[in-house]
Amino acid sequence: MEVKKEVKIEDKRSNLLLENRKKLTINGVIEVINFNENQILLNTDVGTMIVKGQQLKMNKLDVQNGDVVISGKVDAFIYTSGMSKVKKDSIISRLFR
Repeated sequence: MEVKKEVKIEDKRSNLLLENRKKLTINGVIEVINFNENQILLNTDVGTMIVKGQQLKMNKLDVQNGDVVISGKVDAFIYTSGMSKVKKDSIISRLFR
């Protein structure tokens, strides 16, 4: 019988480094959910994160290590509780909407 170990948010790591509101480096990223030049939505080890700004671009995306580098004018970054509950539809279901 396999015993699952519950991992708490306190046990996970996520680091942010904001340089002059122009370069945001984030560690602990699980996936990029959605992005455009004004907003980027990410799932991280410690919850869903929204980055808001202007002319935002993802310069580096390393999925294996969970590193993301965002450039542009960063106005805000906000954590929401828990993981994003984005429903992932199949390609066929998206075609027939």
